[in-house]
Amino acid sequence: MSAGEILLATVPMAATLNLEFLESSAERAVVRMPDQAAYHNHVGGPHAGAMFTLAESASGAIVIAAFGEVLNRAVPLAVSAEINYRKLAMGVVTATAALGRPAADVIAELNAGKRPEFPVEIAITREDGAVTGEMTVLWTLRPNS
Repeated sequence: MSAGEILLATVPMAATLNLEFLESSAERAVVRMPDQAAYHNHVGGPHAGAMFTLAESASGAIVIAAFGEVLNRAVPLAVSAEINYRKLAMGVVTATAALGRPAADVIAELNAGKRPEFPVEIAITREDGAVTGEMTVLWTLRPNS
């Protein structure tokens, strides 16, 4: 099962937006949201909440891909998220996520008995490549008790 498939199976909210997981690896996750009138805002583009869910889902996919080997002993949890809307988003939008710290460093902290935190940086783009939003999600791996 790919990280995108795992996320869709465990986070039903992501499935409501018909998100398409194009790539999900430990280095990068790319998720596309089709243009859907049901999720438009007052100017005809994707609603801010839908774009937040798109970007957060991309961050979750990279977390699953990067840390799948330790998820039997730690639970990934979003600690905080900040999103900035830069340009008007219209039509299909894509979120591309990247880890803000090397996965090996995060796993080393977990192995040392700590509760590591790490950022995931996400860019949201239109089909013309313009960046419409940027988001940072701070994640933690909470060791199982």
